[in-house]
Amino acid sequence: MTRCGRNGVNEAGQGWGLSLPKTWSCRNNKNLRQVPFSPKSAMIPAFGAADAVTLPHLDLSKDLLKQPNKPCHGEFGSPAAVGHLEPQDSTSTPAKTGSTFWMAISRLWSNWRSALHIVQPETVIKWHKQGFKLFWRWKSRRRQGRPRIDKEIRDLIRRISRENLTWGAPRIKTELRLLGYGVAESTVAKYMIRPMKPPSQTWRTFLSNHANQIVACDFLTVPTVTFRQLYVLVILHHSSRRILHVNVTANPTSAWTARQIRQAFPYESSPRFLLRDNDSIYGSEFQRTVELLDIQEVRTAYRSPWQKAYVERVIGSIRRECLDRLIVLNEKGLRRILDQYVCYYNEHRCHQSLGGNAPLPRKLDPPENGRITSTPILGGLHHTYRRAG
Repeated sequence: MTRCGRNGVNEAGQGWGLSLPKTWSCRNNKNLRQVPFSPKSAMIPAFGAADAVTLPHLDLSKDLLKQPNKPCHGEFGSPAAVGHLEPQDSTSTPAKTGSTFWMAISRLWSNWRSALHIVQPETVIKWHKQGFKLFWRWKSRRRQGRPRIDKEIRDLIRRISRENLTWGAPRIKTELRLLGYGVAESTVAKYMIRPMKPPSQTWRTFLSNHANQIVACDFLTVPTVTFRQLYVLVILHHSSRRILHVNVTANPTSAWTARQIRQAFPYESSPRFLLRDNDSIYGSEFQRTVELLDIQEVRTAYRSPWQKAYVERVIGSIRRECLDRLIVLNEKGLRRILDQYVCYYNEHRCHQSLGGNAPLPRKLDPPENGRITSTPILGGLHHTYRRAG
């Protein structure tokens, strides 16, 4: 191995800018010679282990500059002897190719340094991953496949899945087939709506399912012409909005109220739940009677009439449509008035919640049945209409 150096150049040939005074030594194996140089100095760039070495007046050829670490052969008696070194192979290396590329870029685009940005290695990896995704997205693009599903079918699938939270793709597919749409189960699974949480019915559905088993009761007060207070008990069936029982008393007690419950639900027709407030009228005897009828009491919170809204609305209708438009003389007269209104309410009065029909559904009366006749109710306060054939 050739070791060249002096004043800071190590034996491996690595060094930095160095001025050699007067002589430069080169030792190959055991032969050592000293070569004198003129005071004028020259810079030799090193492409390899050494960076740069400053030598006094050494007129070296370009071939020697490309191979500073090449072993020294023979004796350097003069600068001309250096020119007889063998030239380097002219085959292009990757480093030389890259240098040529950047030299060409710098000549064609003088301001190329302004487009450079310093980034972290993780950024380059991230760019590569994004490019990989875009490449495969482009390569996997749809060129030709199944025809698109009509918007009408897609909307219908979403509608059925939204209205029936417990239905799966096979059930919806069967329903669509019965409606005349032949779609695959995978298509239904693709377009159906999947709730984020486990399916749950709405409060309206829950109450509608239990409304047939719920009745509610409440009292209203009516003043007479002599300013006496009369108490009216109203019992309402939630599902049909039918008034099951109504009665009047001037002295309501727990025993009287219990007797009204027995009259309202004869022959094992009692409901499952009875919704009421916390009035003291519903005493111990009332509670025992309700328990014997196998009815479960549900009490509302204090000062919360909206928790039994159906019966409260019935009481409001009785007041607006009947009691606020007349003066009650006595208990017997009030009972007769309420009996007429309850008959009108159950058989003729229409309800929006019942599809525009009465609690006891009315049949359609077509025009061919004859002319229309009216019957006055409560002395003409209300009327009922039917066709007289």
